Amino acid sequence: MIVEPDSKAAEPGKGAPGEDTAGDGPVGDGAAGDGAAGESTAGGDAAGGGAKGAKKSSGKGGGLRESVLLVVSGVVVALLLHMFVIASFEIPSESMENTLQRGDRVVVNKLHGETERGDVVVFTGWRDEYTIKRVIAVGGDTVRCCDAQGRITVNGVPLDEKPYLHPDDFPSGDKFEKVVPKGRLWVMGDHRSASADSRAHEKQEGEGTISEDQVIGRAFAIYWPFSRATVLSTPDTLARTFTNTR
Repeated sequence: MIVEPDSKAAEPGKGAPGEDTAGDGPVGDGAAGDGAAGESTAGGDAAGGGAKGAKKSSGKGGGLRESVLLVVSGVVVALLLHMFVIASFEIPSESMENTLQRGDRVVVNKLHGETERGDVVVFTGWRDEYTIKRVIAVGGDTVRCCDAQGRITVNGVPLDEKPYLHPDDFPSGDKFEKVVPKGRLWVMGDHRSASADSRAHEKQEGEGTISEDQVIGRAFAIYWPFSRATVLSTPDTLARTFTNTR
């Protein structure tokens, strides 16, 4: 599955700050005194009023500058977050159904740390395109299909994949057994019969596995459409302790 970056979600905070016309009024309209001694107090009041008006206008101008600075800072922070922390991607196909459906938009954590079994990851795929799959086995694991009950096993431990596998699908129509090299991952789609995953690339470099360095980040939530918004958690069957500890 090739994943499309969501350009709208990937550049949060765009948009010009609203116009502020509060500071456009005249300042210091007090009239000059006529020179009579009795009018000096009035003249002083006028001058004082002008000074107050100037001070008031200056305060509004300062508020406008602060607002612009806050908006610019927000945009910079949002861009830095997008570059180094989070990203958004749109799902274009059915290879991860029913976990992810076509048109879903997911948030990806780029600082996810070490990739683990069960993670749904976005990576640079076999054709140098963004791809999304589930990690089934990590470096050092032996992944095999299938046991007598038709289940995939990792280090001899059978996986109960019902919680995330497409309900009309099965673990795999292709038999395989692979020792995953250190620093690499064996990945598969949740809709196995519609997924061109590690099984389809066994004749390529890495024998179907991908390098951990190719991983962009872990998808941790669906945020759109709102009716499908949810957190993507690690399935229990892949969260258990396996004999391989890397």
